[in-house]
Amino acid sequence: MAQVHEYKVAMTCEGCSGAVERVLNKQKNKIEHFDIDLKAQQVKVRTALAADEVLEIIKKTGKDTQFVSTSQGDK
Repeated sequence: MAQVHEYKVAMTCEGCSGAVERVLNKQKNKIEHFDIDLKAQQVKVRTALAADEVLEIIKKTGKDTQFVSTSQGDK
């Protein structure tokens, strides 16, 4: 069952959020939906993947990334 994982990602510009978007789009067969909030430096990912797996995907951008929480709710 899909869950929503929330992460704090050090993003300072649209290039940063674009990098996160690109790595998540490469996993679109495993990720149902994601929201990137540049101002809040927050990324929410709806997926059946484990939180640690998504964390490693986002870390591929080179951005400082921290897991915040997981919920069962909608995006």
